[in-house]
Parts: sequence; C-alpha cells; structure tokens
Amino acid sequence: MIPLQEISRVADITRYQARLEGDRIAQFFEGRETSYLELDRRASQIANGLIAAGCTPGTHIGYVGKNSDYYFEVMTGAAKANVVIAAVNWRLAAPEIEYVLNNAEVEILFVGAEFYDVIKQVAPALTSLRVIIAIDGGESNWTSFTHWRDQQPDGDPQLSIDLDDDVILLYTSGTTGHPKGVQLTNRNYLDLLDQAANGGWGDWTSGEASLVAMPIFHVAGVNVGLIGLAQGLKNVILRDIDPVTILDLLEQHRIKYAFFVPAVIMFLNSVPAVRDRDFSNLELILYGASPISEEVLLTATEIFKCQFCQVYGLTETAGAGTFLEHQDHDPARGKLRSCGKPVATAEVRILGHNGEDMPANAVGEILYRSGTLMKGYWKNDQATAKAVQDGWFYTGDAGYLDEEGYLFIHDRIKDMIVSGGENVYPAEVENALFGLAEIADVAVIGVPDTKWGEAVKAVVVLKPGETTSEQEIIDFAKTKIAGYKVPKSVDFTDALPRNPTGKLLKRELRAPYWDNQERQIN
Repeated sequence: MIPLQEISRVADITRYQARLEGDRIAQFFEGRETSYLELDRRASQIANGLIAAGCTPGTHIGYVGKNSDYYFEVMTGAAKANVVIAAVNWRLAAPEIEYVLNNAEVEILFVGAEFYDVIKQVAPALTSLRVIIAIDGGESNWTSFTHWRDQQPDGDPQLSIDLDDDVILLYTSGTTGHPKGVQLTNRNYLDLLDQAANGGWGDWTSGEASLVAMPIFHVAGVNVGLIGLAQGLKNVILRDIDPVTILDLLEQHRIKYAFFVPAVIMFLNSVPAVRDRDFSNLELILYGASPISEEVLLTATEIFKCQFCQVYGLTETAGAGTFLEHQDHDPARGKLRSCGKPVATAEVRILGHNGEDMPANAVGEILYRSGTLMKGYWKNDQATAKAVQDGWFYTGDAGYLDEEGYLFIHDRIKDMIVSGGENVYPAEVENALFGLAEIADVAVIGVPDTKWGEAVKAVVVLKPGETTSEQEIIDFAKTKIAGYKVPKSVDFTDALPRNPTGKLLKRELRAPYWDNQERQIN
C-alpha cells in the first residue's frame, strides 16, 4: 500500500519507511543488503555532501553507471538536497554522452567503473563539471563514492522543497538529432504514486520483493524502484539484463512484482529448463514500451503462472498513461493489441488533422493529460510549446479509442522507432550517416523484427561515382551513435520518395515492409 498521506515529496519516501519499519530490507544488490534506516541515513549523508560541495536547489548532478543500489542512494540523497539527478544512458556513444552532460549542466558526476574510460575521454569538454565521484572507487584522481559518503554528517537537512521543483532529468531521443531533457518534478511523482495506488497496477504489499531490472536511465527502471521504496518493498536490483540471472533472482528472493519489456519476456521464455523453476510467489509481471505477441504471452503465462499487465506511457508522462489489465490479456477479449484504458487521474483524446475530436475507431493523434505530465524539456522552450498545448501532450503516436475506451496505437506521426523498448528518432541516425562522404541522401525507418519489435533500417542514396557497402555504413555509424541506434540493415536506392515540396515520404518507404502486418508499427 502506498501511504499517500505520509509522502508529500520524493524526499519523504525513505523518511517514512525508516520511521515505519527501519530494519526492513530496502535494497538487495549482488549480495549487499541495505535497510530502510540505513538508506534514509545514507540519503541524508549524500544530501549533506552535495550541499557542502556547493550544490544549491536546482543544481544538476549526473549519474553514468549501470544499475546499482548506490544509484537509489544518490537519487534519494539528491531529493533531500533539492538537487536534480540526470541518469545518462550509458549505451550512448561518447559524443552523445558529452552532449547530454553539457546540456544538463552537470556539476557533480557519479561514474561507475565500466565508464571510467569514456568519462576520462569527454571530461575536458564538460563545461559545467566540477567534481567526479567514482562509484566503485579505484581512481586516484577522483573521489571514491563510499569514502566521500561516509565522511558526511547524517542529520537530515530537512530543506523546504516545492512541489514543482525538479527531481529527475531523463533524456529522450530528439526529433532534431539531439536528445531532450525531460523535467520530472515532485508533483509528477506524487501523481504517479497516486496512479499506482488507485489504478490497479502498482498497489503492492509491503515486505514483498520487487525486481528492478530495467535500466535506471529509463523511466521504467526509476519508477519501479521508487514505487517499491514508497511501499516498503525489498527492491532486488539487477546490474544488467541477463535472462538466467533474472530467473535466479525470481526464485531466490521469491520476487512478487517485476517489470520487463516484451523482448526480455521472450528471452526468459527461451532459457533452457525454465519450466523447472519455482515462480510460485510471482504475482505480477508488468510490461511496456511495445505490445506483447500472443505467442510470447501465452508461453509466458504458462511458465510464470502470474498476472500480466501492460502500462503504456512516455518519458514525458513519467511512464504512465494507459493500463491493460490482466483479464484483458485473454485473446478472446480482442484487446491484446490494445494499450488498455487511461490510468486513474489521466485523460486520453484522439485528435484529427483539423483539431477535431475523433469518434470511436477513427485514427488520429493521441493526446494525453495528467498530473504526471512533465514540466517541460530542459532549456528547450520551443520543443515544449510544440509538445504541450493547453495542458495536453501531443504524443506523436497515431491511434484510436474503441467503443469501450481502449486505446490502440496504429502508427507514429513522428517517425519514431521503438526497438527493444528503446526510442530511436531517425533524425539522430540520419545526421550521423550524413557524416559519411559517400552518402548523398539517407532515410531511416523502422521495419518489423521478431526479436526487437522494430529494427532500424537505413535507405541510402550514394553520390555519383561513389561506392560503399552495407557493413562499411554500419561500422561508421557505430563510431557516432549508440549501438541500439545503429542500422541493422541498409538498402541502396537511386532516389528517395519526396512530395513536391521536398518532404521525405517515409510512410511510402515503410509500406512494403509492413505489408500484411496487423498494424503499421510494433
């Protein structure tokens, strides 16, 4: 149960649980256990350390590292100091990480050992950076995290914090080639907790175990962790996605709640001897980012013998939007390709080309309104004004509501690709590929993929007399952008389809690949 009456700010989460039952285990990570009392004390130490280092309310700190219990220590400590944490997608290439850290104006950076080298590479170009803290220690020129933390006083700073103060800055792919920082506030997260408590998908039993498997730079990873802490669960934190390790943790810790993207569920289904495992305590698997196939769902239901529920949302909506209940996963209901109905406190509209509300089963752009809607895009008023109008967020997804109010996604207006739960905007990939001298024109689209839902494909026009290969283009892209954004395949053509004004007609490019599919996107 989420104690909404006890939590008025994100900083209150550990305070409340420490008072309620401080000896209860809050986090487990690779053999290391932390009680709620310890977590709350460490959050205060980190808050005091940040304040002593010159951080004032609204200062941005960064985190580049894989999942760890230390991330939630830093995040809850930052919340107590009224400091904003930006967890950076560590899958990004070095130039992208540099851009995000500079755009976010990160002053203090926490770095995991796997990324020491990349931060050494980009550090000279980071214009706001003052201090680097090595999460795993071992760097003589940087401050060791545990040493720094344990030197700080553990008295709670008890700062005054406004509901509209930012808590987290999460970066999402950008339509123009640069990621955009999504500002999520205390108000956003309190509304998310309200939705979880009253929406049927996140009101969990204290003392049970939850698996935090999705990356903490992703809204799903952060949310599952925070919702678990708010309810006094034991968060079992997974460093990296590994199907066998996931199954081991589900058994060993008698996990009751978990969140996966459908691709991970498919991987779990395929682990040898998975049917011999004991999942008797598992009650709920949430999933999102893409629909689940009927085959994968039926197999997973048979294996895990628990409820499956889908949550549809975006980073801009703090990950919440609509909810497809377990009973709606019965194929006979005809709702399996749906994203469900709006969660509590949320509204969904379908808008036509002329701004009119569309009737049932008519396709238009999906608009969303809720208290979870972001404050805005950091340092990008133009993008914010375009995305949010009169309190409604224009998602860029095209879809429809059926007669019962269930939302179905049909296509994407913004051409975004969702591959394995990661958002990829073609402009980012196209901008990178235009750096290859042989390329005259390029379009990037998403095509069906049984493993990832969608795969990135580049359609390339070469300059006259120039030659290059598919592999050379892919290898070049790997030096410029994150691996998940790199095209999986390349097609060559003499010209790209454009309208009389020169606008690229990507729908025409996608059409042959999506022929005979149930919908235009996965």
